[in-house]
This record gives sequence, C-alpha cells and structure tokens, in this order.
Amino acid sequence: MTQHVTRLFGVTVHGVQIDQRTGCAHYRSPLDVIAIRHHCCGEWYACIACHKELAGHDASVWPHTEFDSLAIMCGVCGHQSTIRAYLGYPDQCIACGAQFNPGCRNHHHFYFDK
Repeated sequence: MTQHVTRLFGVTVHGVQIDQRTGCAHYRSPLDVIAIRHHCCGEWYACIACHKELAGHDASVWPHTEFDSLAIMCGVCGHQSTIRAYLGYPDQCIACGAQFNPGCRNHHHFYFDK
C-alpha cells in the first residue's frame, strides 16, 4: 500500500487516507482528531493500524519514565501534549477543548506502558 503523509501544524503525520484533522481509513469519526508520536521511531501516525501498515517495523510502547515526552497532537488546533497530560485528561484537548474519541482509551496499551 502507498504511504500517505500530510503536514499538519508543521508536523509530518503518516496515515492511510489521512485527512486534515488526522482521521484515517481506520478511524474517521468527527472525534478521531489526534496523532500519536511513536516511541519506536519518533514518527507521528494517525493510529496504531496506520503504523502497522506503513512503518515497516513493530511498534513499541512509551515507558513510564518518558511520560513527560510530547507525543499527542490535537488535529484541530495542533497543540502537542505530554503523555502524562493526555492520560490525565484523555477525552478533550487541553488547549482548544476539542473532543477526542473516548474509545481511544481502549487502545492506550498499544502506545503507553501501563
């Protein structure tokens, strides 16, 4: 499959059929508006499935010791949050108030060491 990338708020975000708010072929509801920087490669992806299809390597989770890293970007305003801030308030952007998909909580284990 051809890799898809877009520049959002000065950041390159990878994803399959990615849109201008970080929605992708796997998750494209009005609430699917975050990109996640992956620990394994430092690249931003729309979701774990996009990483699996496009990255060419296995994903790794962010360890607790790195939860102060900027790894969550709001696709509405471009604000980058630390993992710690995101996990403390995962349903809404702390900068602009945009609502995030509450179902993303079910996928935290793909990204963050719990």
